[in-house]
Amino acid sequence: MSVTLGIIYGNRDFFPDHLVTAARQEVSELCQQFDIKTVSLNESDSKLGGVETHADAKKCADLFKRHRDDIDGVLVVLPNFGDEKGVADTLKLAQLNVPVLVQAYPDELDKLTPALRRDAFCGKISVCNNLVQAGIKFSLTDQHTVLPSSESFRKDLAKFVAVCRVVNGLRGVRLGAVGARPGAFNTVRYSEKILERNGISVTTVDLSEFLAQSEQMSPEDADVKQKLDEITSYAPAKNVPAEPLVQMAKLGVILSRWMDENALNATAIQCWTSMQQNFGCNICTVMSLMSEKFMPSACEVDVTGVLTMYAMQLAGNSPSALVDWNNNYADDPDKCVLFHCGNWAKSFIPDIEISTAPILGTIVGVENTYGALAGRTPAGPLTFGRLTTDDPAGKIRAYVGTGSLTSDELATFGNRAVAQVESLQDLMRYVCSQGFEHHVVMNQSHSGDVLEEAFANYFGWDVYHHGK
Repeated sequence: MSVTLGIIYGNRDFFPDHLVTAARQEVSELCQQFDIKTVSLNESDSKLGGVETHADAKKCADLFKRHRDDIDGVLVVLPNFGDEKGVADTLKLAQLNVPVLVQAYPDELDKLTPALRRDAFCGKISVCNNLVQAGIKFSLTDQHTVLPSSESFRKDLAKFVAVCRVVNGLRGVRLGAVGARPGAFNTVRYSEKILERNGISVTTVDLSEFLAQSEQMSPEDADVKQKLDEITSYAPAKNVPAEPLVQMAKLGVILSRWMDENALNATAIQCWTSMQQNFGCNICTVMSLMSEKFMPSACEVDVTGVLTMYAMQLAGNSPSALVDWNNNYADDPDKCVLFHCGNWAKSFIPDIEISTAPILGTIVGVENTYGALAGRTPAGPLTFGRLTTDDPAGKIRAYVGTGSLTSDELATFGNRAVAQVESLQDLMRYVCSQGFEHHVVMNQSHSGDVLEEAFANYFGWDVYHHGK
């Protein structure tokens, strides 16, 4: 996913001009390597294409405004001390409301003469001071001063691009809630009003509307046949009867149409146990298919769960899955079993097959649970986390962390994985003491830092970063 960054080259007239010229070349080459499009002043627009005076700031701000719909974030480059007011004025005038990363060049000990020195170490502090005064949120590099060509800054830039994806993706995100919260699941309660106050909207629909539409559809409808082909191409279904497959296809068509009509990014769907009783199947496969296509879908109408899925896929640039913190793993205090019926994206389960949900089957009959997926997630990186609305406090809270998925033996059914998390027992105490849900979201990446930066810095949400 390509991004566009507005770039401000800070400058101060009594520092050597060649420093700005060299920085423009170096940053341009780096952005090309990262497939980043850039918007910045040309060298003919201001002295060296830098921002030094208020007139320069106004020119740069006007340029950014013209590209408002394209710019995902702003990179402030300080080849020298820079002009603190010029940088702040540009951002104030542009009013982009996007993430900002401040970079400053390091000096070299043998180049501290007036003709070669930078003083960006000091200038960065002044720029950041002005941004704080102006109430402009910004991100910092891992090292106070850093060369754009260094591996350290490449990591900073990759993280910042991911932060831009999360922040811009969550602003104005539209979620769909299909059906009522299962009566036994108080854990997935949430506040629509708190989400709305944070720019996150929820559109609801009663499951009975889908039932009525499904009864009017024929298995011979072109859209149903196309969806059925998509389902059977997505996962093996050799032991699944034709009827539940057709019913899943109908539901998939109805859900897709409803999402298109309401411009929705993600959904949370009632399953337990209305789906089985009224439709005679699980919709897990359809949900998995959507999650694989970056339209995440969570079960049990877990709206803040699917919000977390959406945020985490933006951070890790890969599908996410809603899971249960489900079982201890023997007597290992830092391992546990992650589980769901399941609807995990195909990326998590290379041995995917359409099956049944045995636990749910004890209540509604196993024959009514075809559509649940079976498969084991192999070893790999793990990011976990959860967003929730703290209704009494009127705010959003979160926890995030990283660990690993292991290849330890696990003899069970459904979608399953073994997770290893350092100080897992401390994490479980935190989850329980703070009243978080039993659902957690996982992603096959290490993007906890990205989520913390986006959630805490740019949205002002309370974040606990486990292990940091």
